[in-house]
Amino acid sequence: MTPIEAMERINVVLAHAWMVRAFLKHADEVQDDVDMLEVHRMIFDYTRAVQPSFERGDAQEYLRRARGKLGKLRKSAEFFAQEYKRVSDHTNFQMAALSLQGVVRQIEEILAATACMKFP
Repeated sequence: MTPIEAMERINVVLAHAWMVRAFLKHADEVQDDVDMLEVHRMIFDYTRAVQPSFERGDAQEYLRRARGKLGKLRKSAEFFAQEYKRVSDHTNFQMAALSLQGVVRQIEEILAATACMKFP
């Protein structure tokens, strides 16, 4: 996989994270829960961190930023998966937690596939 292909794949995966963000941002159940609000904010921060380099087509910078912010996104996904039942055990929350964990896993796999690559 080339760096450009990796960037494009992560960008598609982030579209799924963005849908989780939209769900959480508008979910009444989390509006008074400061910790839960941080989950959708972290998704926003991660996406916005890589977006300018995507728009420029700068795959190296995109992948560098994607790697650099991944730990925080992973931490938010783990928190949400462990804590969503505090606010609701509805299927929407279950699926959002599963989806966000899947996003992190896919980004990790894509970054791992590019880790051994030498960038020009």
